[in-house]
Amino acid sequence: MVTQRRTPLNLPDEMGRFFDDCDAFIRRHLCNGRSTNSMKTKILALCLLLTLLGRALPAADESIDFNKARQLAERSKRGETLTPAEEAYITRAKAEHKRQRATDNPAPAADVGDIDKAKAQAIQQRRQKGEELSAEDKAYLRSAKVAQRASAPAQPRWTERLTPLTELGTAKYKGEDGGLYGGGKNEPPKIHLEAALKVVAKVQPLDAVGKPSKDGKIGLISVGMSNTTQEYSLFKPLADADPAKSPHVVIVDGAQGGRAAIHWVDPQSPLWKTIDERLKTAGLSVRQIQVAWMKQATANPAKDGDFPQHAKVLQENLVKGLANLKEKFPNLRLVYLSSRIYAGSAKTPLSPEPYVYEEAFSVRWLIQDQIAGKPELNYDAAKGEVKSPLLLWGPYLWADGETPRKADGLIYKREDVRDDDGTHPSDTGRQKVADQLLKFLKRDATAKLWFTKQ
Repeated sequence: MVTQRRTPLNLPDEMGRFFDDCDAFIRRHLCNGRSTNSMKTKILALCLLLTLLGRALPAADESIDFNKARQLAERSKRGETLTPAEEAYITRAKAEHKRQRATDNPAPAADVGDIDKAKAQAIQQRRQKGEELSAEDKAYLRSAKVAQRASAPAQPRWTERLTPLTELGTAKYKGEDGGLYGGGKNEPPKIHLEAALKVVAKVQPLDAVGKPSKDGKIGLISVGMSNTTQEYSLFKPLADADPAKSPHVVIVDGAQGGRAAIHWVDPQSPLWKTIDERLKTAGLSVRQIQVAWMKQATANPAKDGDFPQHAKVLQENLVKGLANLKEKFPNLRLVYLSSRIYAGSAKTPLSPEPYVYEEAFSVRWLIQDQIAGKPELNYDAAKGEVKSPLLLWGPYLWADGETPRKADGLIYKREDVRDDDGTHPSDTGRQKVADQLLKFLKRDATAKLWFTKQ
């Protein structure tokens, strides 16, 4: 169903026409042509009230865009004055979020019983694909979640110390040397940097059909899960307010809560529809998306084994996700990748250390494979079918807790993550990532060429 956009009510003009129409109707049908002022006044007042309510109330089937609600909330926190409609939208979003949580997490079934994990996983996969589940399937899935939580051991407290990949140098971590690009190097090899600069030279303002235009746009999209969207939604207003940012760059948050790397593997996943809706809201077409920031992870990585097994699984999912991105956005030329922030305070197995630290190697292997010429990551049409954008490291966000990084002093305190899970960033944690990303885009040798005013 298509929801019609409601135009603002122009009171002077519309009320006049409204009263004229109602007066004619009342005379013709209710008063037999005679004027009954008292009756007319009451009816007109009632009709006007109903009309105003009809204009003010949102359509019953209008869905909530939680990304929009989050941005409105951020504006309010910064001291901006919201319109009554925007305040009402935030209120509706909070109510809908509460309703969804109640729906997804109702009181557990009295008898959990024996759960078939394969069956539960199959139901979950159907749900992720957008299939409507039966009441029986929903109940089974709830029971499976209850059983999983009941059997999950408490996440042990993390006490080890690790060296940031950018500082590891030629030392080894479980057989792997340091450096974002390997060999202790944090800068891309010369041949890859030169290739990246050639690709960046093609990033330019495009019109809706993908043709160069002086009035066109450069779409920058985020790709990732809950942490990514929480951080990017703070980065967007920060970047939009920065005078150094090019007016051609349009920032869109494509990342979505609960959508870890595995979900981007499916080209039919509902997450793509959500991105399409967000692009439409931003006034962008798929052919204007030219750059992406990807920050991905695996949920509950321990299930995939120890290092390097779990990191290899993530790498494989990233390859497939990148292929889908290139297919969906044909002019996507460049993707900057980041791994997660410090997770030493994690209270659950969702994304703890040392898995978070080790996922940086997934990103590094991915870029190294592209440099080595792996066909599934080819970005150069002269070398065969293009399967991927060109890949580079974005900002490396990990620091060893409260031990300052040597290059910039970055640290993460307990208050930089939420109290409830120790995994998702708090407002201060989000701010740190947003600042890091903006600084990178303004200073990196490739990013500043398209992101900043020239």
